[in-house]
Amino acid sequence: MQYQEFLDHIYQRYSGNVKLELGRMEGLLKDMGSPQDALKGFHVAGTNGKGSVCATLEALCLAHSMRTGLNTSPHLINYTERFRIDGHEVSIDAIMQEFHQHEELFNKWDASFFEITTAIAFSLFSKARLDIAVMEVGLGGRLDATNLFTPDVAVITTIGLDHIKTLGGTVELIAAEKAGIIKEALPLVLGDIEESPLRIITEAAKAKSAPCYMYGRDWRVSIREDNTAGISFDYLFGGFVFCSLKSNLMGEHQAVNLGAAITAYILYCQKHQLPIMEDTIRKGLASINWAGRMQVLSQKPMIIVDGAHNVHGVKALVRTLEKVFPHQKLIFVISILADKDYSEMIHLFCSKADRIFVAQNQSDRAATAEAQVQAVQKYGAEATSCESVAAALTEALKVAGKDGVIVAGGSLYTVGEVISAFRAYA
Repeated sequence: MQYQEFLDHIYQRYSGNVKLELGRMEGLLKDMGSPQDALKGFHVAGTNGKGSVCATLEALCLAHSMRTGLNTSPHLINYTERFRIDGHEVSIDAIMQEFHQHEELFNKWDASFFEITTAIAFSLFSKARLDIAVMEVGLGGRLDATNLFTPDVAVITTIGLDHIKTLGGTVELIAAEKAGIIKEALPLVLGDIEESPLRIITEAAKAKSAPCYMYGRDWRVSIREDNTAGISFDYLFGGFVFCSLKSNLMGEHQAVNLGAAITAYILYCQKHQLPIMEDTIRKGLASINWAGRMQVLSQKPMIIVDGAHNVHGVKALVRTLEKVFPHQKLIFVISILADKDYSEMIHLFCSKADRIFVAQNQSDRAATAEAQVQAVQKYGAEATSCESVAAALTEALKVAGKDGVIVAGGSLYTVGEVISAFRAYA
């Protein structure tokens, strides 16, 4: 079975089995020998930023010579992106071998695509005898397949309105779902969260005697510089004061994500009585491997891709663009999913846009190009409909010339298609 055949098989056979409950995942993992019980490390939830925190934790652990596994979702281009061991994607052959070894159990428990993916990650990581596993929550937290993992430290990054049909239509309901990752007496690091959902989370933590380390109260970051090369910031937590930390991640909002990761890493080291070395932390922050998040693909013209896929994320993106390109109107390539608040997302894009090229990405949840163009026109920006994301990038490049700035996003699916198209140009 080749890569595409395998991917088509698991999508078609298992993607319709989604059911938010943990009973069948518990049964599946028990039949597999409970591989998650051999793992320790970090569990990260949040509306936005959780992937960046996970990638930063991976970089910090690798810089400190720890054997590290990273499991994230979704993938941008290749399914193998979801599984990294020691910073490298696991081969598709190893993933398929793991799948075939347990296929009878996946069928027995009627497992979903995501449950299978999570179970494969647990098994691969267990067999690799890692020092650290970094697990990103897929959806919500309480009933997410990753929640059968017991970490040393949990992180909740942000709370915003997303997946409201599944998680609820208020930030308080969403906060309660994400608080479901809190484990008895295990430390919890909290990012920049508004007061009302924050109260829900801290009350849940108190009920489980889980100590909370809150942004703005227990740890802080202060941005020094933000440009297309990355950010520089100061960090404070207890007796730890690190000045002028530098990261290859771009965007002021990333300083909080980086700070959350550093805090979680320090707590892990304190728990296991490991040395905390500032120079090595600096080394890790400079080598974070996280594609599609304020990623610069090209300098001339400047092409930036960002996976902001909800209103909360687009607000952060636009704030960064205002800071980095304060007096410049930009060219956007966008394609947004229909189940998002794409009208408000487009409204935000229009505030910074000179031209917008719109397409329908390859997700079966994508909004039509026509619907997105109508939203753009409502807010007074110039919109061009294109037959594909790749075609939209081609048209944007014609307009940009060598000195323009193109920003592509609206969905991680869109980012993946832009990166693929750009690689084809290169």
